[in-house]
Amino acid sequence: MTDAPTAGASPRARLPLRAVETTPDAPWPVRFLSAKIADYVHRMPGLWVEGQVVQLNRRPGTTLAFLTLRDTDADVSLPVSVHVRVLDAATAPVQEGAHVVVHATPRFWPKRGTLQLEADEIRTVGLGELLARIEHLKRLLAAEGLFDVARKRPLPFLPHVVGLVCGRESKAEHDVVVNARARWPEVRFEIREVAVQGANAVAEVRAALVELDARPEVEVIVVARGGGSVEDLLPFSNEALVRAVAACRTPVVSAIGHETDAPLLDLVADHRASTPTDAGKRVVPDVGEERARLGQARSRLASALTHRLRRESDALAALRSRPVLARPAEMLDARARDLDHLSSQAARALEDRVRAGDAEVARLRAQVRALSPAATLERGYAVVQRADDDAVVRSPADAPARTTLRLRLADGELAAVSEGAP
Repeated sequence: MTDAPTAGASPRARLPLRAVETTPDAPWPVRFLSAKIADYVHRMPGLWVEGQVVQLNRRPGTTLAFLTLRDTDADVSLPVSVHVRVLDAATAPVQEGAHVVVHATPRFWPKRGTLQLEADEIRTVGLGELLARIEHLKRLLAAEGLFDVARKRPLPFLPHVVGLVCGRESKAEHDVVVNARARWPEVRFEIREVAVQGANAVAEVRAALVELDARPEVEVIVVARGGGSVEDLLPFSNEALVRAVAACRTPVVSAIGHETDAPLLDLVADHRASTPTDAGKRVVPDVGEERARLGQARSRLASALTHRLRRESDALAALRSRPVLARPAEMLDARARDLDHLSSQAARALEDRVRAGDAEVARLRAQVRALSPAATLERGYAVVQRADDDAVVRSPADAPARTTLRLRLADGELAAVSEGAP
């Protein structure tokens, strides 16, 4: 195989042995590459592969059956060929939509350039195992915080447009739309009808979610599906779909199945409705109830306003009935009377103080007069002083003979000459 000549080269030219050795001047032909891939795949051992059967083709009278095995979380699938004997020996009947584990050997067909699995054993995944896997996934997602209440967003009070992801011509669509419009007739819906069970459910629901989430006019998205078996509701516990809901910027309402159904979508959604009917009632308010509440609010407002006006009117009447407001001058008259009384008291006090002062002055004047030398002189006495130095003569020795004296009398003075002591 490695000795095959390259296209357009001489027969003696050799092809590169490894892919890394190829060049524009020494490429591998398609057949050579295909043979290399087939040889590599042929050396792969058998392995176990898990997936969902999305297509099963078994014709009567043939020994081989063909099915397509699809990844449950991604849009990837592989064809599988299996002997009917192996298919019949499966742990449970293999049908489209079933989850299976296949032991197969990869085979690559060089001419067609396709990869195929040749199965030698098929095991269907039981319901108990599926539920155990969902429970394990639930714990993982909860540990990541995808179910935390803190990350859930409130629903808008009155959304302009409601996005609805539901089955084609399903009763769930009817329940959501009819109940929502019965409560608020003007509500608009952007409806995306998709597969809600089977192999295509996850991809279609996820694509519808992404599309509606990208539209700014859509304010809330409802994912609705009617009741069904646990297997029918498995797509709504799919990890890829759960993460798609967690990534939505628009609030999401989960309305899957009945009250007792609890897919993982219910836990990651911003709001869980027990049924599609319940979802229709929760995404929009009831116009009748809102009108009643508005009427009650208006009544309470009118009552509160009336009560307030009555209370303020009574308070105003009480203020107006007070004497100070009934007769505003009364307050000034009282103050004027107080002022007159205080003025009278001040005048009497001043008069008494002046009278007492006059009496005190008269008493002191009498004392001064009684003690004054002038009063003594008025009684006939005289003050004798020497004329030369005005010294008071108190004894005869102070005025020897021929000493000139000055006599101070009550009404004047006299000059005299001392004759000395007798």
